[in-house]
Amino acid sequence: MATEKFETSLKKLEDIVRRLEGGSLSLEESLKAFEEGVKHSAFCAKKLDEVERRVEILLKRTDGSFSRQPFEPEDE
Repeated sequence: MATEKFETSLKKLEDIVRRLEGGSLSLEESLKAFEEGVKHSAFCAKKLDEVERRVEILLKRTDGSFSRQPFEPEDE
């Protein structure tokens, strides 16, 4: 999964959830799909954490220079 892209892993996770919700898998197939889904979920969460740490907002100062501030999501 090291070279996997976030979007690809998320799509696989969505497909796994759809199959599990469909109810047509055997217990063993469900367990295997669940285990794979946990791996994709952890991968996606890790990638999102990495991106969130890298996101910075550049603010233009009155003198024309820029300052960096960590991204802080707005409360909804």
